[in-house]
Amino acid sequence: MRTSILLLFSTVQLAAQIFAPGAKLEKLFTGGHLTEGVAVAPDGTVFFSDITFTTETGMQAGHIMRYDPRTNKTTVYRSPSGMSNGLKFDSQGRMIAAEGADYGGRRITRTDLSTGKSVILAGLFEGKPFNSPNDLAIDQQGRIYFSDPRYLGHEPIEQPVMAVYRLDPNGKVHRIITDASKPNGVAISPDQKTLYVVTNDDGLLGFDQMPKGTPARKGRMELNAYSLHPDGTATFRALLVNYAPEDGPDGLVCDAAGNIFAALRNEKRFGVGVYSPMGKELAYLPTPERPTNVGFGRGTEANTLYITAGGSLYRIKTVK
Repeated sequence: MRTSILLLFSTVQLAAQIFAPGAKLEKLFTGGHLTEGVAVAPDGTVFFSDITFTTETGMQAGHIMRYDPRTNKTTVYRSPSGMSNGLKFDSQGRMIAAEGADYGGRRITRTDLSTGKSVILAGLFEGKPFNSPNDLAIDQQGRIYFSDPRYLGHEPIEQPVMAVYRLDPNGKVHRIITDASKPNGVAISPDQKTLYVVTNDDGLLGFDQMPKGTPARKGRMELNAYSLHPDGTATFRALLVNYAPEDGPDGLVCDAAGNIFAALRNEKRFGVGVYSPMGKELAYLPTPERPTNVGFGRGTEANTLYITAGGSLYRIKTVK
């Protein structure tokens, strides 16, 4: 679905060194339930998840959507999606998906777009299912880092901690971060020396099972930097931004200069926040809906930032 709505924001909000002069936020698609995990394939096609909470959608099974910038059309690429959340493309152009709970796969899968066939890369750790793989990042060695919190779903929780894992090309899975409280978005710096991890602890393990308005004691809401070592291990280095008591971010991505673009879900100030590697806010882009994730285009469109928010997909130009 194509929506011809252009939203123009002030140059104060769109800092000139981050967003292109006169940048306009364009809505490309709407009508999803909760769009997430936007990622751009090598040919420029944009893929994103539509997470269909089963208690709210009449048991819809989740979808992976496909937006074609050449035709401005969005179609269903795959349904059921395994309740996919975060998506990324590896160096061979294959789609890696973090599949969550709520009747989802609770696994990491890889899909060959040329054939449509998928393989399961990881579905268990120490013989037990993951909680609900959420977001992922891939380093230059092809190692996949993914977060494993639990926000909703009826399935038993069998892992002793909500952690960040590393999946190596040989198929081995390692639990590398256990002190992030409730990890969500993950991203790797361009120099491969930092793993950024969002902590977004809503205080619930299944918000879909609780009556609306049920009070909960929220935990840490942070953007943290972990030193990423050559062997793929990670150690905590710094708390970059503390958002508490408001909600923390969701997904995030780094640009070529190392700046961090984060989907801010604070109800009082939601949008895309841009930070330096030290956590200084460089720019803020308000969005019409609460955002969930961000991702850059490729090639000549590498300065296009795609944003999933609410049930929609947006884009805006950044400075090259």
